[in-house]
Amino acid sequence: MQMMGKDDGHVIVDVRTEAEYNEGHILGAILIPNESIAGECPELLPDKEQIILIYCRSGRRSKEAAQKLADMGYVNIYEFGGINTWPGAIVK
Repeated sequence: MQMMGKDDGHVIVDVRTEAEYNEGHILGAILIPNESIAGECPELLPDKEQIILIYCRSGRRSKEAAQKLADMGYVNIYEFGGINTWPGAIVK
């Protein structure tokens, strides 16, 4: 993903479970489980204008989470599917 190579203030969000995140995640990703996104805006995402790159394992949860964030007023959400097709490095 070209956008990820730029210093544009983006944040990478992993919406899987904590156990899945601990097994391996994209470098620099923060964990906000999909199940925790409800009602109030996540504390780790205070800026609704920030570029948010969001992923899960296969793409289903990231689509759900992206929609929930959009419904909360976030405007720069880019859902890029699942880590199972991620071509880059994975860290633990």
